[in-house]
Amino acid sequence: MDAEAAKMIGAGLAAIGMGLASLGVGNVFAKFLEGALRNPGAADSQQGRLFIGFAGAELLGLLAFVTMIILLFVA
Repeated sequence: MDAEAAKMIGAGLAAIGMGLASLGVGNVFAKFLEGALRNPGAADSQQGRLFIGFAGAELLGLLAFVTMIILLFVA
């Protein structure tokens, strides 16, 4: 396998990581809404944790994107 093919395979795997990060963001919001609908009184106190979970999942997607860009254009 030549280096160009390995770069493309690595970039494809990083793109899969971006897709999985979007699933993680959806899962964070789905679980928050599920909990908020079960106990509306506690929803306000859990909103900070919602944004921390969103930021963590989004950070992983951005890291996968940066990895893909580095593999395609720098390496």
